[in-house]
Amino acid sequence: MTEKRKRFSFPLYMQILFGMIAGILIGIIAVQFNGERFIQNWIYPWGRLFIRLLQLIAVPLIFVTLIKGLTGLKDISTFSRMGGKALILYLATSMLAVLLGLSMGLLVKPGNLVDKTKVEHIQEAYQAIAAEKELVAEQSKNQGPLSFINDIVPDNVFAAATNNSQMLQVIFFALFFGVAALTIKSNKIQPVINLFDGLNDIILRMVDYIIRFAPYGVVALMAGLVTDFKGDISIFSALAIYALVIVFALLMLMFFFYPLIIHFFTKIKVAKFLKTIYPVQLFAFSTSSSAATLPFAMNVAEKKLGLSRETVSFILPVGTTINMDGASCYQTIAVLFIAQVLGIDLSVSQLLIVVGMCIISSIGTPAIPGGSFVILTIVLTSVGIPAEGLALILGIDRPLDMLRTSVNVTGDTVIAAIIDK
Repeated sequence: MTEKRKRFSFPLYMQILFGMIAGILIGIIAVQFNGERFIQNWIYPWGRLFIRLLQLIAVPLIFVTLIKGLTGLKDISTFSRMGGKALILYLATSMLAVLLGLSMGLLVKPGNLVDKTKVEHIQEAYQAIAAEKELVAEQSKNQGPLSFINDIVPDNVFAAATNNSQMLQVIFFALFFGVAALTIKSNKIQPVINLFDGLNDIILRMVDYIIRFAPYGVVALMAGLVTDFKGDISIFSALAIYALVIVFALLMLMFFFYPLIIHFFTKIKVAKFLKTIYPVQLFAFSTSSSAATLPFAMNVAEKKLGLSRETVSFILPVGTTINMDGASCYQTIAVLFIAQVLGIDLSVSQLLIVVGMCIISSIGTPAIPGGSFVILTIVLTSVGIPAEGLALILGIDRPLDMLRTSVNVTGDTVIAAIIDK
């Protein structure tokens, strides 16, 4: 007889956490025994591979997700009647979430807790990027006030798709494509919808494979980071403050900002809303997936909050795809933190780009655990911050991901309540 043994495996977020700890230990040992060169030559490249995989999937992910979300609106009349209002509300709440994150990041400045003498060593590797950005900024001063149109509307979508820093142009084409598809009869456009449904499933599976490589990528990235910082541990105190800033901002959204909206724009009592939505928030926190929470959220919104089936069946699925207030707020703080740690001063124009990119790119954030990694690389690249800086925050991202998922599903339900009224 052969006995079947139960296979025990750690959840992915624990693997990433252990990977972070292992990477730190490997880096410290390397510094003690002068093994920095070995780490940089043989270990760190695997971390860079993980970052490149995230960058590789970013453009197709956002393109396919946006088009799938728009074509899922069924027709242009539904979009204009209900979807148009919802889209405006999504953008408005995302804007406020980003501004909250921007304010918290600039006020607390957790990245400034890092020893700046260690940062000077790292900054040398990024001088070429900084010089290129300064040249672009200098050239833009001589252009007219409408020159930003060139940064939004591509003259060649395939050229735009080959450069992650031109993500706004890819987003513009995806939105244009999706809206045009809505104006065509459903029987003619159905093959295209089926195509993008299939592409979406494939892209999400690719994202899943990449995220499964995350624990090994984190080991390599953290080992390289520690050797870059010469074993300095001030980065970890800064990381703790960074996490607290994000938690505070997300809790503000969930228990202050959203209740205010419910109070002023719906007839639902705030106490009833918070009591009813709590199980949904807890479910979202435990799964870290807006998509997995969707059926439960729809049931609660319709049967316990009393929202109409038409509103719930349209707004919540669309919101799962394009309404990510928690992700928007988090990404803003994360970008500022990484820039502060690396000693990169963002100009006012770059901060505006961060705001715009965090709002728009959150639409393409997949509703699965770890999906924000992909989007964050795009936001970082758009303002000249090396995507490798993502290594700073990967290790503690899982609990923050769980919390921002709770914020995302709460925001979806709030918008549905407003639309239903």
